[in-house]
Amino acid sequence: MPFTVEIPIERWTGSVREVTLGATREEGGTRSKTVTVGGETALPFLHFEGEIPNPPAVAVEVRDRFPEDWSPLLLEAWGDVLKSPASWAEAAEGVGADVILLRLSEEDTTPDEAAATVRGVLEATGLPLIVRGPGQAERDNELLVAVAEETRGERIVLGLCEEKNYRTIVAAALAHDHLVISSTPMDVNLAKQLVILIADVGMPLDRILLDPTTGALGYGIEYGYSVMERLRLAALSGDRMTQQPMICFVGEETWRQKESKVGEGVPPSWGDWRRRGITWEAMTATTLIHAGADIVSLRHPETVKLVRDCIERLMAPQ
Repeated sequence: MPFTVEIPIERWTGSVREVTLGATREEGGTRSKTVTVGGETALPFLHFEGEIPNPPAVAVEVRDRFPEDWSPLLLEAWGDVLKSPASWAEAAEGVGADVILLRLSEEDTTPDEAAATVRGVLEATGLPLIVRGPGQAERDNELLVAVAEETRGERIVLGLCEEKNYRTIVAAALAHDHLVISSTPMDVNLAKQLVILIADVGMPLDRILLDPTTGALGYGIEYGYSVMERLRLAALSGDRMTQQPMICFVGEETWRQKESKVGEGVPPSWGDWRRRGITWEAMTATTLIHAGADIVSLRHPETVKLVRDCIERLMAPQ
């Protein structure tokens, strides 16, 4: 006797908040396009359970100075454009980036130099921009305040806001109409608490991205995945302070590991170095997209193509 199987469907009461990066000329900026992320009402790519209105976005990481510590594979892939942040950003747009992630260096960059670099990148590309500081609280505050002033109205994203420095960065973002990234170690409660603190000083929730921190493939990605999954479950269950779109810095995590960075002196069983490095980054990115990442930042141009193809297939009508 024929029978039918009914697929159980989860009914969620919450959703991920939509956040829009960038501002066009009509909106007071100079971007040729904006990028909206978030808005999901179901777990990643379960289209039959809810809406996935916006695909995950791909950011390409650009440095303000030549990245001498990067893998030779990355230096070879990008070539001479690495000498100019503006040319690099233009090339990143050419390979399919949705967003440019500009990372300011730890060297003696002055606030004026940082502002000028950011302005050059904005003039070279029409994509929305994320600007990350060197990663030291005092330097981040000094440089990001200058960047925020220089780019008023562009709705760039400033980061990283951590517990020890979020007030200064949030104040700069509020004064000049920008967004921020809330960043904490791998912990659901810490992630939620910092979003609450940032909101308490006046930042609207639709201008906050969440960096839950994660590791690369083989370096803690399982735990990072579980934290992201729990954040997304809490968001869909109605917890307002966990409903921020998530960003993952995949390129940074992946290309500092020996499997991607080192080509000589490794076991022959590891296989072709170039293929291994690109695959390591692509696998890390697609894994975290399945965990709920709304933005992934990448370094290798070929990884951009692989990840974009995966996203297109995941977003295709079922």
